[in-house]
Amino acid sequence: MAVAPSHHRTWQKKLAREARLRFVGGLCVGLPGVATRLRAELLQIMARPSTDPARSHVALSAAVAEFDSRQQAWLDATNKLLRQSLLAGEAIPEPVATTTITSFELVSNEAIEGRIIASRLAAQLLELVALELDSVRRVTQFLEDQELGPADAIRPETWCLKLIEGWEGAGLSRKTLDLLWAPLLEALAQLGISGYTAVRRFYDEQGAATEDELRSYRIKRTESERHAPAAAAMAAAAGAAHQMGGMPAAGAASGAASMPSGLMPAGGAGAPGWVAMGATRQKSHGVLAQLRGFLHGVAGGRSNGGPTSVRASLGEGGGYVISPALQHALVSPPTAIQSAWFHTAPADDDFDPGQIVAPVALAVRQQSSALKSVASSDEEKAIIEIIALMFQSILNEDRIPAGIRIWFARLQVPVLRVALAEPAFFNDTEHPARQLIDRMGACVLGFESAALNGTTLESEVKRVVQVIEQYPDTGSRVFQLVLKEFQKFLEKNLTGQTATARELVSLAQQIEQKETLAIQYTIQLRDMLLEMPVDSDVREFLFKQWSDVLAMSAIRFGAEHENTQKFKKAALDLVWSASAKPSKEERAKVIRQLPLLQTVLRQGLTLSNTVGERQDEMIKSLMDIVAEAFLAKTNEIPQEHIVALAERLAHLEDALDEVVTEEYPLSAESIELMLGIDTSHIQVIADDGALVQPEVLEWAKNLSLGNWFLLDHNASPLQVQYVWHSQHRQLHLFAALSGSCFLFQMRRMGHYLQAGLLLPRDAEGITARAARDALAKIEANPERLLQ
Repeated sequence: MAVAPSHHRTWQKKLAREARLRFVGGLCVGLPGVATRLRAELLQIMARPSTDPARSHVALSAAVAEFDSRQQAWLDATNKLLRQSLLAGEAIPEPVATTTITSFELVSNEAIEGRIIASRLAAQLLELVALELDSVRRVTQFLEDQELGPADAIRPETWCLKLIEGWEGAGLSRKTLDLLWAPLLEALAQLGISGYTAVRRFYDEQGAATEDELRSYRIKRTESERHAPAAAAMAAAAGAAHQMGGMPAAGAASGAASMPSGLMPAGGAGAPGWVAMGATRQKSHGVLAQLRGFLHGVAGGRSNGGPTSVRASLGEGGGYVISPALQHALVSPPTAIQSAWFHTAPADDDFDPGQIVAPVALAVRQQSSALKSVASSDEEKAIIEIIALMFQSILNEDRIPAGIRIWFARLQVPVLRVALAEPAFFNDTEHPARQLIDRMGACVLGFESAALNGTTLESEVKRVVQVIEQYPDTGSRVFQLVLKEFQKFLEKNLTGQTATARELVSLAQQIEQKETLAIQYTIQLRDMLLEMPVDSDVREFLFKQWSDVLAMSAIRFGAEHENTQKFKKAALDLVWSASAKPSKEERAKVIRQLPLLQTVLRQGLTLSNTVGERQDEMIKSLMDIVAEAFLAKTNEIPQEHIVALAERLAHLEDALDEVVTEEYPLSAESIELMLGIDTSHIQVIADDGALVQPEVLEWAKNLSLGNWFLLDHNASPLQVQYVWHSQHRQLHLFAALSGSCFLFQMRRMGHYLQAGLLLPRDAEGITARAARDALAKIEANPERLLQ
């Protein structure tokens, strides 16, 4: 299209606006198809048997009803929000935030959590639409001579946020969203690809830009950015130095070493593992106290009563009032760390993150110097220096892959804001910022860089950091929310690293569910038959053998499956058949039903792996009891009791308790026999009956998923990761990078912890270790605090 030079720029901007209108219009047109697909997926999930309570027939029926009643409201709300995004974010960069820290409490928790969900959806979606989006982004950037604004309607972050806001505004639940996450992601990816492709086709039809023009423009922008004044970037980034100012009390935040206060005696060489870790935690508290002492000393040395502000920072008073110059530095992007990263990293796939650890470490040091130059008090300078030393320690922690260390460094500005805004940061050992960093660090300690590259764990760490960077004005709440997200990620994804681990978790879940149900069925059957005149051998058979049959059937087929219902009816028929039969009609009925009853009993016993001679003996014993009942002079079971028993059996699951704490026999052989799988890659470490201290068991129940341990099993030390525990925490799975898996029962795991055969790789926690390193340097050179 030929355009007069004088109108060329106006034409370009108009073309970009038209492209956005077309893209948003395409989303709105395609959303009803997404809704139709989601409803169909709900119906398919309903048709699949599952033991997950969230996927029970009742829960799914409620989800379908909810979706049917609210999907149109969702579509209407989302359409409106998407069209509003055209006005709110059309290529307009957001101004630098100038809000004070006192305004950080204005965003609701629900809104923050919704944004984080949208951010996670956008991050996953971006991987699927990256090529098509980049094609549109490059042309739009060329037309407008600037980057897409943070709220630009073309960005997946924007339209995913509108989808989630519309979802929640329509009253659709997050539980339903979780059920539909995968199909929603797939449907949105198809919709996004279609929309971006249509926009690029429109650009090409209008002659928006040739490939040569795009290439020249990219080179021009790259050169401009490369020669930007370094001093300006440093001044803008100066607020980054204080991230981990909270001198953490290690053990409580690291997860692996967290334990009840009763597990904290001093321990020396050769002490059991849990005692030694208690001593480590005490040492961490000592480091924290000494660092606080240094800060109090700095404050106390001032002539103007300076201790007040530092005491506030340490949780002993009101909030710390940040000096205006420092506050301005804290809200001025971009950071020097990001500049050092992105201007040093080459674009090829063979890039080694270790190459830029040194530049990033230098940037951290330079940031602290720049920040101290604008600090208005000795207290601020001292805190800045302590945090700089802590980051130096973290970046030198070679047990953490280099790429992850760099991402950790990017968290320093958000955590600095939190540390200055929240008085309890220095004292609270459970502060979410401290917990998050320690949890992520503990999860990656066992990996080499090459083994971690490209994994879902690495992607999740990156996502967490980016989410925190996106919401700097939300204080510790964003850390708390992404900490929960990270923990959920660990629960769902750790076992997906190897096929053996995935298979074993599925089996272990079935084992615990089966044994738990068997115990609960026994309790319920005992209550049902308490007042009935039932033969003692029949009672024992129902309590010991048939409860196992019911449990196995419920796990294999589902509680409502016809097989499970058939086995329940067999229990009722057996009770009735084995009771006195004074009338000919009743005896004739028993004779007619007996062949079918025997068949069902044999089917059930076979399902629970009771076969061969043992099965024959049980069936013969039961049939002898039925035969004796023909001649019995005892009272028959009243018909109303039989009807009541049938009703209770039909709704047996409704009466089951939620928690069962009893343990049950477990071995590789029992897994193989019961579930028919090869256990050559599985080490089953079952309960050995040893006494384990209650405090150790309590600690064992609260180990954090993802943490790495040194396991000494059969004199073969091995590094393993804690990847899964069952619902009632009776079974615990550890996996090695080699693919070997170790399935512990609770008490045996406690025994290993108590004996020091299972030791956390990181009993101290990376933030506590960083604080200890900082203290050592300050003790040797205290003058550096104020320089």
